Amino acid sequence: MDVEVERLLFLFCPAGGAPKPLTLLGGRRRRAAAPPHSASAPESPSSPHRPASPSTAEHRPVFLPSLLQRLAMDNSGKEKEAMQLMADADKKVKASGSFLGGMFGGNHKVEDACDMYARAANMFKMAKNWSAAGNAFCQAARLHMQLQNKLDSATSFVDAGNAYKKADPQEAINCLNQAIDIYTDMGRFTIAAKHHITIAEIYESELVDIEKAIAHYEQAADYYKGEESNSSANKCLLKVGHYSAQLEQYQKAIEIYEQVAMSTMDNPLLKYNAKEYFFKASLCHFIVDELNAKLAIEKYEEMFPAFTDSRELKLLKKLLEAHEEQNSEAFTEAVKEFDSVSRLDQWLTTMLLRIKKTIQGDAGDLK
Repeated sequence: MDVEVERLLFLFCPAGGAPKPLTLLGGRRRRAAAPPHSASAPESPSSPHRPASPSTAEHRPVFLPSLLQRLAMDNSGKEKEAMQLMADADKKVKASGSFLGGMFGGNHKVEDACDMYARAANMFKMAKNWSAAGNAFCQAARLHMQLQNKLDSATSFVDAGNAYKKADPQEAINCLNQAIDIYTDMGRFTIAAKHHITIAEIYESELVDIEKAIAHYEQAADYYKGEESNSSANKCLLKVGHYSAQLEQYQKAIEIYEQVAMSTMDNPLLKYNAKEYFFKASLCHFIVDELNAKLAIEKYEEMFPAFTDSRELKLLKKLLEAHEEQNSEAFTEAVKEFDSVSRLDQWLTTMLLRIKKTIQGDAGDLK
C-alpha cells in the first residue's frame, strides 16, 4: 500500500473499521445527524457548539476515496507540469542554437534549459514516472557537458541512473557508465569505483549477469587500490572470489582469498578474518585436488599460526580424513557438527556438496 494511503487510513479511519462516506442531503455534503440529547441534560445556551466527545471525534466519517483521487490528481498535475517544463526547455535549446540565439545569450539559454530539465525530472520523480525522470536528468547532463560543467554533468548522469534503476536497469547502467567516464577523466577514482559497485549490484540482482558483475567489482577494486583504500578494495575482491568459485573458476578464487587473507593478517582489527579466507581458499583447493588441499593447509598454518586452532581447520582435517577413506557418513557428520555451532551459508554449503560428490557412491547431499 502507498505510504500516503497508509497515513490517511491511520488518521481518518476508526480503529479496526473502514472509512465511512459523508451523507449527501439536498445536493450538499452534510454529516449524519447526531442522536438527540437527553432531556435531563439540556444543552447550555451559553455554549451552543460543544466540542465532540473523544469517542465521537474518533469515529468522524471521511470520504476517503475522494482523498485518494486527490492524490492521483496531484501526481497527474505534477506530470503535466513536468511535461510543460520539458517542452519549454526544448524551445530554449533550439533558440540557443539559432544564429541570433548564439549572438545574444546562447549559453544563458542553455543554462536555463538545464535548470528546467532538472526541475522536470524531480516532478517526474514525485509522480513516480521513473523513465521520464531518467530521461530528463540525461538531457540536463548532456547540456552541462556542452557547457563544460563536467561535475554537474556527472551528477546528473548519476541522478538519471538512480531513476532508471526503478524502471530500466540497462539504461541505468548506460547512464552510470557515462558518469564514470567523466569522474575518471577528472581523476576522481574513488567516486568512479563506487558507481562501478552500483553497476555490479544491478547485474547481480536485476539482470543476473554474474560475469559482468565480476568485471565491475574487479574494476572497482583496482580504483580503490590506486587510491590506497585497501579495505574497500578487499570488499570488492571478496565478491569476485565468491562468484568466481560459484562459476567453478577455482584458481582465480584461491588467489583472491589468499591475497585478501594476507592483507588482513597485518591489521590488528581484521587479522582474525584471515582464517575465514584461508578456509575458503582451502575448500576451493579441495574441490580441485585433495593433495593440493593438504599442501595448501600446511602453508596457511605456517603463514598464520592462529589458523591452527580454529574450528575451520579442524573441520578441514576431518573432511580430508573422511575423503581419504571415501566415507560419506563421516563427511556428513563432520559438517553437521560444524553447522551446529557456526551456521553454514549458501556458498559454504555449495562448496561442501561439490567436495562430497567426489566420494564414490555419495548421494549428493549433506543430510
